[in-house]
Amino acid sequence: MKKVLIISYYFPPAGGPGVQRWLKFVKYLPDFNIEPVVYAPLNPTYPIIDSDLIDEISSQTVVIRKKIFEPYGLASLFSKSKIKSISAGNIPSQRKQTALEEFLIWIRGNVFIPDARIFWIKPSVRFLKKYLKANHIDTVITSGPPHSMHLIGLQLKKKLELRWIADFRDPWTTIGYHKSLKLSAYAENKHKSLEQKVLQSADLIIVTSKNTKLEFEAITERPIAVITNGYDVTTTSKPVLDTQFSLAHIGSFLPGRNPTILWQSLSELVREIPEFEKHFELKLIGTISSEIIETIHAYNLDKYLNVIGYVSHQEAITHQKKSQVLLLIEINSIETISIIPGKLFEYMVSERPIIAIGPRGSDFAEIITDTNTGVFFVYDEKARLKSVILSYFNQFLSGKLCVNAVGLQQYSRKNLTEKLAHLIFQT
Repeated sequence: MKKVLIISYYFPPAGGPGVQRWLKFVKYLPDFNIEPVVYAPLNPTYPIIDSDLIDEISSQTVVIRKKIFEPYGLASLFSKSKIKSISAGNIPSQRKQTALEEFLIWIRGNVFIPDARIFWIKPSVRFLKKYLKANHIDTVITSGPPHSMHLIGLQLKKKLELRWIADFRDPWTTIGYHKSLKLSAYAENKHKSLEQKVLQSADLIIVTSKNTKLEFEAITERPIAVITNGYDVTTTSKPVLDTQFSLAHIGSFLPGRNPTILWQSLSELVREIPEFEKHFELKLIGTISSEIIETIHAYNLDKYLNVIGYVSHQEAITHQKKSQVLLLIEINSIETISIIPGKLFEYMVSERPIIAIGPRGSDFAEIITDTNTGVFFVYDEKARLKSVILSYFNQFLSGKLCVNAVGLQQYSRKNLTEKLAHLIFQT
């Protein structure tokens, strides 16, 4: 069985979307004759904890944990809640930032490049150089963000004869929040320089979307493969559907994802249609920005709002299956057309229709259309959005609201892991 070292900052007990990709890959890699060895921090500053995920770590996985120093620990002496929020990518819009938040964001963007895990690079390289030799491991995979993980891979590649695969769950310099980091010209150039070094040094680059592949192809001639995120087959029983016409957003709801056309449409529908007003419920599950809540209040939707907050991954799956309609929102920016939210794939197997809103040309729009799992809207399609919500509501009233998905099997975690295994064995 071939051994592979996987360097990932996010691993259980970390919660949130960042942990799912490699948690599931390592679950299935042994089925394809690969023994995963995961290197993760021992004492990380995770913004979200989901201890239930520890039980999902495969018994065939070796997990090595080493101490990490993160400046978030010191900065949290000023404001622990703000630090956790910023480290999770929940950066308030410019007009909403306090002086402390402005300072912390500037520090995050200009002092810690590429991110606040840079102090883990040198000790990790020292330890792993010996570990790889002692255990005869010649393949290393790094998962980012945080992109400091890729810099560990870069240093190991320079020092050892090994094959290095850099897996980008999200882009680097074009990710949605990058422009919000108040970067100086020096910091901006440093980020781009490091990104270029990684992309030109890795033996193989894996990305999660077609548009990210096109973006990286302009920077490097190294081979690039697309492996999307996916869904895991579950054997849990199907929960009873909500009795209300529930529209549910599950996951982080950040300030940049504030779809005015949705709030306008819902506000008009509750005013115009008594039956809609009677049955409507808006469920928000996960980390919710205060700016999102304020906007919902401004459109007089408080009465229908049910803020559930963060729940375990398993509870989130239950809410996905029982809600009447699922909401998927992405930032309206050219930089985010390559972002395919990880929860999309779990949404798709929930057998509930998806209302998705994002920028024109989004990769996930094509997936939703091809699988017949919902309807995608750009940010200037309010009339069409309102019409579809009303159509879904009428189907709800008649007991016929459902989806007839097609072609989902290609996105199962096991099938995606098989694709990864083929890449690992390539020499």
